Amino acid sequence: MTTMSRAYLQAAQAAVELLRDPAVSAVWDRPSALPEFSVRGLAGHLGSQVLNVSRVLAKEPTAERPLSLTEFYAAAEAFHTGTDSDVNVRIRDFGEEFAARGIEALAAELASAVDEQRTALSAEDGDRVVSFGGRPVRLADFLLTRMMEIAVHSDDLAHSAGIETPELPEEVLDPVLALLAKLAVVRHGQTAVLRALSRAERAPSTIAAI
Repeated sequence: MTTMSRAYLQAAQAAVELLRDPAVSAVWDRPSALPEFSVRGLAGHLGSQVLNVSRVLAKEPTAERPLSLTEFYAAAEAFHTGTDSDVNVRIRDFGEEFAARGIEALAAELASAVDEQRTALSAEDGDRVVSFGGRPVRLADFLLTRMMEIAVHSDDLAHSAGIETPELPEEVLDPVLALLAKLAVVRHGQTAVLRALSRAERAPSTIAAI
């Protein structure tokens, strides 16, 4: 099993454990910290990141040239459009549909998927080219994109439930932060990101990467 596969599985298991926290079920039908999402919709969106890995692994490898991570996001419509765009509305609707059976069913499905992925990923090469949304990408890079989604939305969900955000191990956090910094540079430029990290007095007011 590759280093990235092991890191992804740690992040996925942390998502399962967060969904099993009683504090999440207690606010299931309330608005989340993200104005566009209910808590259940946000939980569904978080869970879909894990199931997307299962869907990708079930497909045949592609022979297309893999995109770099920056190319992968540049080709993603949701990365460039506002929260009210059709693609982002569809993403929110899917999160609601995915969570419609309730939190226990959602957590159980994700736990089962993670168990199956442990076996599947142990035999996978990180350089295998997979396709997601019509975009070819190395499996290792795709797993990193899911880790980033899990990390960011776990924070959103924990904050929505009024609990501490789960601490992630370095194997997860380090590549996720590197990816977020890379995307922030694409969105805001080098100087803005350097100042956000080192010079509060000159930092831009916002520096969100996604």
